[in-house]
Amino acid sequence: MTAGELALLCAAAALGGAINGIAGGGSFLTFPALVFLGVPPLTANATSTVALWPGSLASAVGYRAELKELRGRLWSLGLLSLLGGSLGALAAIAMPPKLFVNTLPFLLLLAVCAFTFQEQLRARLNRTQPAPRAVHVMQFFISLYGGYFGGGMGLMMLAAFSLLGMTALHSMNALKSILGVAINFAALAIFALSGSVDWKRALVMAVAASLGGFGSVFFAKRISVHLVKNAVIAIGWATTFMFFYRTFF
Repeated sequence: MTAGELALLCAAAALGGAINGIAGGGSFLTFPALVFLGVPPLTANATSTVALWPGSLASAVGYRAELKELRGRLWSLGLLSLLGGSLGALAAIAMPPKLFVNTLPFLLLLAVCAFTFQEQLRARLNRTQPAPRAVHVMQFFISLYGGYFGGGMGLMMLAAFSLLGMTALHSMNALKSILGVAINFAALAIFALSGSVDWKRALVMAVAASLGGFGSVFFAKRISVHLVKNAVIAIGWATTFMFFYRTFF
């Protein structure tokens, strides 16, 4: 690995870990960086998942105070996240990657629209209380997607939590972080057992992603919620347009 490759991977991982800590979508930096360096797509996907997992864990640790208030939700959603992440990773190994990549821009568009227009949507839904099982169903399908590829998974979870009645962004980020840890842990275990991980690059990126993930919590808690929401929306639209361009143009 040359010095230039090392610098690129560390920068992508650090920024990816920070983005995951705030909104999700860090793999939009790590996955392309690996592919740019000549890593095959499936190996790049698996390596990116392994590299970003410690950063997600560091971010979850940074939100430990908020997680204490969410204990009632964690066990059931965590188990579903482990199951969905495992099944998604198995699908990534068994199915042609292009099949899901072609649908990814549309899934991202749905998620970013839901988050951007959450207040308007909540106003229309304020007369109904979603059944608790709706949260679990949505989390299971997001976990399936997260295990398969994961790009924008955090953004999708934030959109789902918002539509289902959560309003405190830091609490939403805390729940997103710990569930992301569960999803990616299940996926990385499957990828590791299948021999799909480039461990040399993964370990280097994991260190940088951990620093970025933990640092993101420090900054996210010290700026206004309005600014954080705008950052989430900006990241979401930018990554959505990027994937539409990469897939169809």
